[in-house]
Amino acid sequence: MFAGALATAAAAGFVAVAFGRPAHRNPSDLPNRSLATDYSLGLYLRCIVLPVSVPLTLLGLLARGQPTHGYDLKRDYDSHFANGKPLPYGQVYSTLGRLARDGKVVGGEAEPGDGPDRKRYAITDLGRGEVMDWLSQTVEPEPHLQTVLFSKVVLALMLGEDAEGYLDAQRAAHLKRMRELTELKRTGPTVDALLADYGLFHLEADLRWIELTSARLTALARVVTDDQKHDKQQGETQ
Repeated sequence: MFAGALATAAAAGFVAVAFGRPAHRNPSDLPNRSLATDYSLGLYLRCIVLPVSVPLTLLGLLARGQPTHGYDLKRDYDSHFANGKPLPYGQVYSTLGRLARDGKVVGGEAEPGDGPDRKRYAITDLGRGEVMDWLSQTVEPEPHLQTVLFSKVVLALMLGEDAEGYLDAQRAAHLKRMRELTELKRTGPTVDALLADYGLFHLEADLRWIELTSARLTALARVVTDDQKHDKQQGETQ
């Protein structure tokens, strides 16, 4: 839900920067687009919607504390992280099975009732430690990160962790990588300089997204909290 909107906004910002004109709502509205323009925009759109780590995201959802049914995990995943591509039930339960095998979650006894698997899953200390380690790590400052970065911010807010501190650390990692690429652009041959420009354009768009998200973190936290309250109320009525 949130990821799709922010990905669209980030792509629109990239168009405005890269092509020197205001962003349009629909890429097909761009006037006089060349094949190179189509390719660059299409590549960027694919870069920002790469899938997140399903196992770590499910662990993050379980780290909220309450044992949770698989179908509730799917609902929360689809609501916050699916980017328009719902997670299949089969993938949810196969992932939970592997996590249980590895000692990162435990499944309770199956509960009576119709419908999907009625077993509740709880995170173990091993699983929680893995989530906390993952949240504390910055993403490699490359173009293919937007979805992972967003997921970490949302999960940090869900778990009461320092989302703002994570964004600050990610900003520092991006700036460090941009300094390296700027030096490569200054000293390298033409081909290397062009590749450095390509990376810098993407990282600048990421930085803008980080600044935008930092400025709206309070609003995002409110939305995430409201969604969790709504989901909890739904679960209590089932």
